[in-house]
Amino acid sequence: MTEALFTPLKVGGIEAANRIVMAPLTRSRANDDSGEVGDMHVEYYAQRAGAGIIITEASQISAEGKGYIKTPGIYTEGQVAAWKKVTDAVHAKGGKIVIQLWHVGRISHVDIQPDGQKPVAPSAIAAEVKTFTKDGMTPTSEPRALELDEMPRIVADYVHATKMARKAGFDGVEVHGANGYLLDQFLKTSSNKRDDAYGGSVENRARLLFEVLDGVVNAWDGDHVGLRLSPFSPANGIADDDPQETFTYVVDALNKYNLAYLHMVEGSTGQSRDLDSGEDLGKLRSLFNGVYMANNLYDRDMAIDAVASGKADLVAFGRPYIANPDLAKRLELNAPLNEGDTKTFYAGGEEGYTDYPFLEEVAAE
Repeated sequence: MTEALFTPLKVGGIEAANRIVMAPLTRSRANDDSGEVGDMHVEYYAQRAGAGIIITEASQISAEGKGYIKTPGIYTEGQVAAWKKVTDAVHAKGGKIVIQLWHVGRISHVDIQPDGQKPVAPSAIAAEVKTFTKDGMTPTSEPRALELDEMPRIVADYVHATKMARKAGFDGVEVHGANGYLLDQFLKTSSNKRDDAYGGSVENRARLLFEVLDGVVNAWDGDHVGLRLSPFSPANGIADDDPQETFTYVVDALNKYNLAYLHMVEGSTGQSRDLDSGEDLGKLRSLFNGVYMANNLYDRDMAIDAVASGKADLVAFGRPYIANPDLAKRLELNAPLNEGDTKTFYAGGEEGYTDYPFLEEVAAE
């Protein structure tokens, strides 16, 4: 009997060959000046086309949305042309690929921002974490609070990026609302101290997220839009007074969009799946009527069980996909996995990027 994890699934308007997803992975190998991906990226993503769905590395929706050097964008014609080579290559291998739309908010530095401006955020509160600049890991800069009349511009940037993603041949977009970046900064109380229509109550703190979803879904449709959330993760120095209440409201309100999927970071991003008292992922999961994508430290047995039991419809794997381009096949065969080299995870060239062996190559040695 074939486990459900390895069977096809219709994910909104995307026909996935299996339930294994390549999670978004920042690798810092794009052209830092243009924000364009290169030939290396074409090979890297095509190698991983066996995933049911590939979600690309987070890609900024504007120059202002950039927070780390050598990360790609999806807002210029040059970036679109470069990404089109990637989507064509993945499709030629029978794969599906979605691009993650990113605005980092306060997780940036003046050296990365256009004209050395301050990063933007809900409130002028520094994150007290580090980001990747030309000088290495550097403390993030203090941001400035977005003005009320700037909110439509932020929404418009997401809409523009969505249209550019369609032009580049992607199968969908994923709005990044997780891990302490801009939309998460608005949702969480530690980073949002506003007293206007975008702060205070959960309805106000979620306003920008839903305005973005309104715009993105209108620019494409719900069947081609996913959303990533991390309700209980402290990633990038973020916290909420009552995350269960905040995300009960958010998840319940998502159902009207008929999204392709909800991509949930379960626990602390890349660190732990443990939850504090009062935090209940199962209750949040039960509120969502669509396709649920689980993420965070899953192994083969956990993934098989999650899909078989209905706790998840899809399971996203991050770091295992760095070292195993054919991860979906290896998981199905219960084959051994390559170990990743952490020294080459961020920045660099083909080493540690496109040179990990496939199962056939290991067997032939």
